[in-house]
Amino acid sequence: MSTEQHDAYGEELSRISQHQSDAVTARITVLEALTLAGVSPAQVNELVSKLEAGAVAGAHTWISENSPPHGSEQAFEDGWFKGVRAVASQLLQIADTTASQLGRAESNALQLARIRQQNSRAQAEAPAPAAVLDADEVRAAARRCTWACADPAHFFDAEASAEILTVALSAVRDEERADYAQHLETFADRHRERLEKMLRAYGPGSAPAEYGRYALVGQPESLVICERLETAPLLMQGVWDGELEDTFLDDLAYAWGAHRHRPRR
Repeated sequence: MSTEQHDAYGEELSRISQHQSDAVTARITVLEALTLAGVSPAQVNELVSKLEAGAVAGAHTWISENSPPHGSEQAFEDGWFKGVRAVASQLLQIADTTASQLGRAESNALQLARIRQQNSRAQAEAPAPAAVLDADEVRAAARRCTWACADPAHFFDAEASAEILTVALSAVRDEERADYAQHLETFADRHRERLEKMLRAYGPGSAPAEYGRYALVGQPESLVICERLETAPLLMQGVWDGELEDTFLDDLAYAWGAHRHRPRR
């Protein structure tokens, strides 16, 4: 598969992941709103399942109405319609399964109740202050990892580096901050072979990088991003979106092997 095909496929995965993430968020929002309005979990489950099945049915209609390019040979048309029927049949099965899903709303309702209970207890207790992350200490730890020692000429300027690191560190949870620099070094040791392979394949001087992509690969702060993509991908995605250029994270996630394993925004 060519670099261009890799990039296109990676973008498709990112977009699908985004739709999946948005659907989860929307489903929970609808559940909470309707539950607060007095709708029973069973009724919510039925409504959400029918809406989702209807969306799949819409895709079925769109696929079924597709036609091969005008003037195509008969063999091509036969193959086209055979593929359309196979995809449409699969979509119908998905719609049937989605419409008949049971118990999801009830499960989500219990989860929401637990979250509210936990939040109530947390508000009643005085929270312990979170440890403060020292960005300079984390940057120094990242630069001590030999995999990241690409030619310094390729490093971002200080301002860009600081902005990226600040966003990445905001994805470190409070309970992880106390010894995060040490944890980062342990992570680098454990994944050294994978990190070095990524640097060789996508770092400065590689063929993919010549196209102006994969700019984060080899940057010291990218070690933090890779660790967060491995440990807390959704949180990493959430703090990144709207703050920095999506392509940077898309490319690094692809090179790392996470394929924007968010549900991405």
